[in-house]
Amino acid sequence: MTALFALATSLLWGLADFGGGLLTRRMPALTVVVVSQAVAAAVLGAVVIATGGWSEAGPQLWFAVAAGVVGPVAMLCFYNALALGPMGVVSPLGSLGVAVPVSVGLLLGERPGLPQFAGVGIAVVGVVLAGGPQLRGAPVQRRAVLLTLVAAFGFGSVMSLISEASTTVTGLFLALFVQRLTNFVVGGAAMYASVRRGVPALPEEGGAAAVLAALPALALIGLADVAANGTYSVAAQHGPVTVAAVLASLYPVVTALAARGVLKERLRGVQAAGAGLALVGTVLLATG
Repeated sequence: MTALFALATSLLWGLADFGGGLLTRRMPALTVVVVSQAVAAAVLGAVVIATGGWSEAGPQLWFAVAAGVVGPVAMLCFYNALALGPMGVVSPLGSLGVAVPVSVGLLLGERPGLPQFAGVGIAVVGVVLAGGPQLRGAPVQRRAVLLTLVAAFGFGSVMSLISEASTTVTGLFLALFVQRLTNFVVGGAAMYASVRRGVPALPEEGGAAAVLAALPALALIGLADVAANGTYSVAAQHGPVTVAAVLASLYPVVTALAARGVLKERLRGVQAAGAGLALVGTVLLATG
């Protein structure tokens, strides 16, 4: 069961990342985040009411609120990075967020093994190589790498926080609802501030009609992201967390394959090698 749910997590996260990056090339990243999270919050609200999840409310939900504050920042950075591309490089670097839960474990008294030390070194090399020659004289690519690393730290923080927000299935629904509702509030506030500064919230081509036309895709992105959080929690609760983390961290492979199949992306050899090393480092960090 652990392997099945963890692999489902990889599939869902990978497709959500691909869809989010694709839509961000046509409309502002904030719009993608806010609309997709609004749909997810609405659906989760209905699920909480249907399952009686409100009975699980308690102080632990502050972890979900914290995750909801960090999440939009991470998603905004990540979607912007995916829009800059190439997705086959950005997505594997985003999976380095698993280093955050590992660091939390260290603070709680755990001691890293040799695989984790090796994972740190390999991951750093992967980050450098993934930028490839484009890091020199190409600010856009350097910005994509930096945005991805910020997003990775945010994603790892969300994983650590949301794992503390619930211990039961109905509690998980409530925690995810609180997280997504906070995502929407924080993202909406950021969008309001952005519009006040003169930055348009709607696509230049099509405006509100374009957003409405993309609503099914935006809904799928938000729901896939929520479902991935849920399947990962189930996987971690029914088996070794290290196994769940390793299998769930393979989602960049899904994104890279989707980008290659749909967008016909071709990576330079050094970039492909860097992306591969980043994935190896991620696996070592999770299994050490």
